[in-house]
Amino acid sequence: MEPIGKVNLRQKLATFSDHWSPKVVADLNGQQVKLAKFAGEFVWHHHDQEDELFMVLKGRFRMEFRDRHVWLEEGEILVVPRGVEHRPVAEEEVEILLFEPASTLNTGNAVDDSRTLRELERI
Repeated sequence: MEPIGKVNLRQKLATFSDHWSPKVVADLNGQQVKLAKFAGEFVWHHHDQEDELFMVLKGRFRMEFRDRHVWLEEGEILVVPRGVEHRPVAEEEVEILLFEPASTLNTGNAVDDSRTLRELERI
């Protein structure tokens, strides 16, 4: 069992600059807490088995759905239910906390995309 310890999100975010590459900072009950930086457009995708929670730590972005889009500001969260096609878009860099099952592939059903990450870095 790992020792109990706190995680400083600001310090962890300062350790990387790459976009669309979530980093695992904690695990609990089969779920992972991840940090990511977004800039530009991601790919359209969905997750057959997993819901995803997005929380904006710094900046803002919009989550596009096929029929609408939702702007997320600092301190706001959005849960994208399993099976719902979506695409995050950040006009400027945004810092995100993600909470999702450990099995979640970052590109969901768009596995042939060059952005698919099968193994996530732990920081």
